[in-house]
Amino acid sequence: MPGRRIVSCSPLETERLGYRLGLILKPGSFLALRGGLGGGKTCFTRGVVSAVSPVSAHMVASPTFAIMNSYPGQVPVHHFDFYRLSGDDDIVELGFEEYFHGKGVCVVEWSERLNNLLPADHLVVEFDYLEDDRRLITITANGPVSADILEQLSVERLKENFL
Repeated sequence: MPGRRIVSCSPLETERLGYRLGLILKPGSFLALRGGLGGGKTCFTRGVVSAVSPVSAHMVASPTFAIMNSYPGQVPVHHFDFYRLSGDDDIVELGFEEYFHGKGVCVVEWSERLNNLLPADHLVVEFDYLEDDRRLITITANGPVSADILEQLSVERLKENFL
């Protein structure tokens, strides 16, 4: 499926993009984040949490050492960082896959380690360095629910002239 490509010129713009996407996510949405260290994944996640579970927005931090942080709210957000895990066997052993098909929103950094555990319907959000604070963020839908969310993001972005 075709994706949306957005250039972010600052961490604040990256966070705002996460917020705009968070406003249209549905319970059960799954975001598979990909990109190098310092690419903007946690800034983006802070924006998503600000929209989905605003009471928890101040708590967002990279869960690299904890592996998972849950942010309570009407719709909880489960934020995973699989940087230190070697693959889907580690993820199954820790029992995280039970969150992937629940009623909350899942945001997974280093999602490429999921292999066969990646839900069929999900959004992939890729962060590529351009220069300094500039990032190329590509959002791709996999599945009908995610395709609808991506289409809504495009319409909303045009309406709001967001970035």
